[in-house]
Amino acid sequence: MNRDTAAPSLGRETDNSTVTAAPTDVAMAVLTPGEFELFAEIGRPRRIEAGQVLFRRGELGTTMFVIARGAITLDFGDDLVTKRLGVREFFGELGLLIGDHARSADAIAATDGLLVELRHEEFQRLVDRDPSLVSYFLRRAIMRVVLNEQSLIRRLRRRNQDLEAALDSLYATTHQLNQTEELIRTDDLTGLYNRRGLTLHLQDARAAGMAETMGLVLIDCDRFKQVNDDHGHLAGDRVLQSVANILRSVAGPEDIACRLGGDEFCLLVAARTRQDVMRFADFIVHTVHGLLLIPQSPPTICPVSVGACLVSAKHEWNDWYAHADTALYQAKRLGGNRVHWQDAELTPA
Repeated sequence: MNRDTAAPSLGRETDNSTVTAAPTDVAMAVLTPGEFELFAEIGRPRRIEAGQVLFRRGELGTTMFVIARGAITLDFGDDLVTKRLGVREFFGELGLLIGDHARSADAIAATDGLLVELRHEEFQRLVDRDPSLVSYFLRRAIMRVVLNEQSLIRRLRRRNQDLEAALDSLYATTHQLNQTEELIRTDDLTGLYNRRGLTLHLQDARAAGMAETMGLVLIDCDRFKQVNDDHGHLAGDRVLQSVANILRSVAGPEDIACRLGGDEFCLLVAARTRQDVMRFADFIVHTVHGLLLIPQSPPTICPVSVGACLVSAKHEWNDWYAHADTALYQAKRLGGNRVHWQDAELTPA
């Protein structure tokens, strides 16, 4: 007989074959007194100390353990529940029954104690000694495995549901952030970029590699205050929306239309020559001229003054604006309702 003197000696039941395992016994993997006495008699005693690691998750194992004294913690990792096993509970049985089975948890001694260790040869002796008792144990062990698998499937299903809910929440949050970002960049009245949107666009463009030369068209409504005074701010809003629609219609995929504030707009376009830029500027003024020929009361458009120029990527927005604003000022000084071109590029401010 291979027995440690510290192992508890318990009375043995004469027949376990007719006993039905309660669900709690199956889930907790508690041996009956008769099973424990026989396992302790046949198995090898092994003393353990608190904190001692018996095996790690993923390691191959061929040994089963029964707790004679003390406690063992089974850590399944991730967010799975950690189990604490006590006296007469067993673990590692799949390694014994299957052989070279990958452990599903870390087994760590929670306290000092004593285990009963069973390898294949000891288990065979158990079968020879009491086949009915071992048969009953195997049935419970298999039921335990099935229950554990079912529990794992439920946990994984809940985890998948949680992940789907988290992804849905993340998508909704991202969508809201995108909408918020778009609102931050966009002018409420016209739908064009606002000044902040233009600034962010220029930052992104510089980071991605901005074209060396571009065209800037600066637009200002003539006598816009008179429209507001004579017809009200709603009419003024419709005029601004009309100007925005003209800019939107002429802007290409690489061009940016922006309401800088009040009745001032700009169009930043992909261009290399004066002719490229003037094509946009002339279109804006000619379109406004055509709309002014249509009788309107209250007005939906007003004359515009346009300043146009080429700008260089080596300069900043303030330099570009000062350059285009000089052209716009000249258009205003000449009576408005026209385009003025600024030839010489100003030095950086």
